[in-house]
Amino acid sequence: MKKLALVLFILAMSQFTQAQKYLSRSAELKFDASMPNLVEIAAKNNKVSAILDATTGKFAVNAMINEFKFKAPLMEEHYNENYMETPKYPNAKFSGQIANFDAAKLNSKGTYDVEGDLTIHGVTKKVKTKLTLVLAGGKVSANCNFTVHAQDYKIEIPSLVKEKFAENIKVAFDGDLEGK
Repeated sequence: MKKLALVLFILAMSQFTQAQKYLSRSAELKFDASMPNLVEIAAKNNKVSAILDATTGKFAVNAMINEFKFKAPLMEEHYNENYMETPKYPNAKFSGQIANFDAAKLNSKGTYDVEGDLTIHGVTKKVKTKLTLVLAGGKVSANCNFTVHAQDYKIEIPSLVKEKFAENIKVAFDGDLEGK
């Protein structure tokens, strides 16, 4: 009987420790740099990696730049070669800490402050935004919206097309992270 109790305890603890990290390799990151009544400058990446450590409240996201897809192939080519210099800077990443994070409250939808380092185009800046999290069916749904400025990350926009780009680029993250 003691052996059975010990085995059940070990199994229960292994399930508990496994679900302390939630991750996805198919989260979505999209941005929109469009100006009203002009050409749409927007792209979406559905191959974004994200991880949430439920014991520490650490949250990280990594996106390969060449996975952003545009409606126009030529725009995608210009984005990768001329603006983002993808061979030189292949990914964008965020690594941060969720303030006042409490894993016990994940069962109900909550909005948290998250602050950390955002690296784009080889430039790292501190950012702070709101992150919404909710645990359902063994997955944590995470989403947030924020804005970035191309010049903050030394992304050069040629003056010939500069008026077509929004100064405030809208960014949206959405992902379902599975417990591991």
